[in-house]
This record gives sequence, C-alpha cells and structure tokens, in this order.
Amino acid sequence: MRLSFHPASLCAAAVLAGLFTASAHADRLDDITARGVVRVGIMTDYPPFGSVDQQMKPQGYDIDMSALLEKAWHVRVEFVPVTAPNRVPTLQTGKADIMLNIGRSEERAKVVDFTQPYAPYFIGIYGKPGSPPVHGLDDLKGVTVAVTKGAIEERLLTEQAKDAKLSRFDDNASTIAAFFSGQSSTMAIGNVIALALRQKGSPAFEQKLILLNSPVHAAVPKGEKRLLDKMNGFLSSIKADGSLNAISQKWMQQPLSADLLQAGS
Repeated sequence: MRLSFHPASLCAAAVLAGLFTASAHADRLDDITARGVVRVGIMTDYPPFGSVDQQMKPQGYDIDMSALLEKAWHVRVEFVPVTAPNRVPTLQTGKADIMLNIGRSEERAKVVDFTQPYAPYFIGIYGKPGSPPVHGLDDLKGVTVAVTKGAIEERLLTEQAKDAKLSRFDDNASTIAAFFSGQSSTMAIGNVIALALRQKGSPAFEQKLILLNSPVHAAVPKGEKRLLDKMNGFLSSIKADGSLNAISQKWMQQPLSADLLQAGS
C-alpha cells in the first residue's frame, strides 16, 4: 500500500469522450477506475482526523479510513491537502474525487452530495467532575458558561439558553483557561478539542450536555451517483465488520454510537 500526497494545484485534464451527447462520457467513478487512483481531500492540521508526524507522514482517523478504502477499491489513494474553507471548491473544480471530514448543511448539499456519516462530532457543555448535572438547556439557568466569540456554540447558547450567563472570550485557549481557572463553572467546546485536552493531561472535566450533534460526513461532486453509492457501500461495510469502530476507538477514544453505526444501513 502506498499513500501519497497529490498537490492541490494540479488539475486532471478534461477528457472529451462523448461523440453524441454530454451524457455519453465517462463519469467520475469510471475515471477513478481507469487511472487506478482515487484523490481524497483531507485536512492535515486537524487532529485526530488528520495531521502529520515528525517524518511528515499523514496520520489520523481519516488516514486509517483511507487505507481501508484503498484496499477495498483496489486503487491507490492520493491525498489532496485542503483547508476548511476550500473543501467544497476543491471538489467542484475537480481536484479531488472524494472529500473527507465535512459537516453536512443544506447550503452545502446544493453543490455537493454527502455520504452517510462516518465519525462523531458534537459540541458539548463540559463541567468539573461532581458538579450538578445538566439534563437540558433549562438547567443552565444562572450557570456561567465560557464560550468563544463567533463560534457556533456562542450563537446556539445565545439563542437557546437565554438564562445562562455567557462569558465570551476571543479564542478557544482563553475560553478553556477561563474554565480551568474557575472564572466559569462550565465551558462549551467541540468533542475534538475536549479529546485533545485530555490527551495533553489537562485537569479533570466531564461532559454535561451535548449542545449540537453534527457527525462527520464525506462528500463527492454533485450528481456523481455511482461514486456516491460506492462510497456509501464502503462505509456500510466497514461499519458492519467493526473496522471503523476500531478506528474510532484508536483516534477518538470512544466507540461509534448506535445511531451512527445504523445510519445508511
């Protein structure tokens, strides 16, 4: 198996194969099969999904899943490094065949097609161990919550937990510091950030409430139904045989939820 980086600046030349109508030319799945390569967009600055080790080799949840894809499809994976803002344009301009790690939204669904979810992502309310439970947003009445300005958690709490006492900070580091220093009794952060804090040996904290559940999807160019179906079939198979759950245990330190495992089945 050989996983290699594909420079995002290189575009595949368009092949005009249809002699009669536009619908006669090969679709994206045919192109992948013909070249023996599937170009997979990944973020390399977003652990535990994607990062690079000291030898500059990619590692993470998405990297391990791509290795399974390479084996299942009998093609070589070429990684196309992307940033969060250019994920959709990279698909639209033909620089990648599949984009990993992208949240589904109605706006994005107008221009790309999403697979079933394959990894957990949520925004949670976290507190100190032994602090009062939070069963719902009503339980945040009078509770101080550290949030980052401009983040989705600030918007959600402003709209839905009007009786909470929000302490707003300019960045995630300040939000986290405020919580651990006791300036606020809870904090609102993503589960990926919470995982990174635990791995770095932060003081103990625990999840109190899931504020927004937004599992991670893959996406393919709009209208590429055969490629979408093949990708969904692949995801269903690695959910069923337990290999995706093993990746989640390795990188997320938690099993996949029953809802995520059943999605797309």
